Amino acid sequence: GNGGFRPGPGGPGSTGSFNFDLGDLFGGGAQGGGGGAGGFGGGLGDVFGGLFGRGGATRAQPRRGQDIESEVTLSFTEAVEGATVPLRMSSQAPCKACSGTGDRDGTPRVCPTCVGTGQVSRGGGGGFSLTDPCVECRGRGLIAQNPCETCKGSGRARSARTMQVRIPAGVSDGQRIRLRGKGAPGETGGPAGDLYVVVHVDPHPVFGRKDDNLTVTVPVTLPEAALGGEIKVPTLGGPPVTLKLPPGTPNGRTMRARGKGAVRKDGTRGDLLVTVEVTVPKDLSDPARDALESYREATVGEDPRAELFKAAKGA
Repeated sequence: GNGGFRPGPGGPGSTGSFNFDLGDLFGGGAQGGGGGAGGFGGGLGDVFGGLFGRGGATRAQPRRGQDIESEVTLSFTEAVEGATVPLRMSSQAPCKACSGTGDRDGTPRVCPTCVGTGQVSRGGGGGFSLTDPCVECRGRGLIAQNPCETCKGSGRARSARTMQVRIPAGVSDGQRIRLRGKGAPGETGGPAGDLYVVVHVDPHPVFGRKDDNLTVTVPVTLPEAALGGEIKVPTLGGPPVTLKLPPGTPNGRTMRARGKGAVRKDGTRGDLLVTVEVTVPKDLSDPARDALESYREATVGEDPRAELFKAAKGA
């Protein structure tokens, strides 16, 4: 019918039949009646080649920049309050000498292996294919005709720069912070990579850290622990707070000063956990010794270890 394959001109005595060879479609030569003006010329291979870019120029694919990892050491206060620190980073960036083309004249050619895509496919079995970076052009899609002397044709060169980085408040020792788009620049219009900053925090001589709370150990005298009273406690970067010590406070008891801890993600603060440490004087004055002797005489018969022995026998 109309639109079907029409027979070519036959020889004398032709009955209308014709010879058809798939080579006329997929090959380059014309045979039999397929070589006329209505033939496919170079074959469908040329058509497919044009569709998939084999016959024309192909742009190099954009490439994302490398991720960079750096380290920074903060003081205890900087980690709690946040800080802006300078970071000197070294990474691969587009070569300035050749503008990232890798070619001394700035005219690289498209890689014939990957046809400018920077990737090659290989069979993975089961009808699947796997994609790998092209070995010929190292994933760039371009090959330098006259390699740049600075980057040796790679289009990438070592670049050093200093950046001011804001470390958020409340970071902890060993924490890894991701800063999007602060890594190495991309290539051929690709996005920049990310910057990962590993934070190290120097210890503080007075304060410690437990999640969003700060910790501090405060010494108290024996009379303060026994009789109670008010004690002043230092805070990090602020005025001291006053805590009420109940009578009979045991050694190791922890009290809480609310809102005096580290900064949380939502901007609020944790607490300051105050642990009481009852101190025992090494040297006693005569009046102090006499007072303690009087106290011992007044508490004769009281055995603080009685419950201990009772529990030991019960077990």
